[in-house]
Amino acid sequence: MRNWSRLRSLSGREMLFLAHCLTVVSAVRLALTLSSYNRVRSLVTRLDARRDPGIADLRRVAWGVAAAARLVPGATCLTQALSGQYLLARQGNASKVSIGIEKGTGSELKAHAWLISGNHIVLGGSINGFAHLVDHGS
Repeated sequence: MRNWSRLRSLSGREMLFLAHCLTVVSAVRLALTLSSYNRVRSLVTRLDARRDPGIADLRRVAWGVAAAARLVPGATCLTQALSGQYLLARQGNASKVSIGIEKGTGSELKAHAWLISGNHIVLGGSINGFAHLVDHGS
């Protein structure tokens, strides 16, 4: 019930952006299921994105993707990072998806993905405790 009241409190513009985020997160999730990561990444990064976004843009994308991901089954950190990168790139804003593995997990590998723009971690939380593997994006 609390979520419905929160949803009703959104402006029309916020509802429209959330619906757009839900569409993007769902499409990226489906694409990662049906295709390879490299193919999905190439579709996301083909947009020309060179500007540094403002903090308001980063917060808006972080909010929209995180909220939409709660509604999409299997929307992992990678799904969210690629979705956020796409949304930022559509506005011409530069970002990168960073992938790492958790340190000290023994024989079990635990990977994680972040969306980073400039010096800001947009999605994925803290990088502490992870070894960097690769960055993809602008």
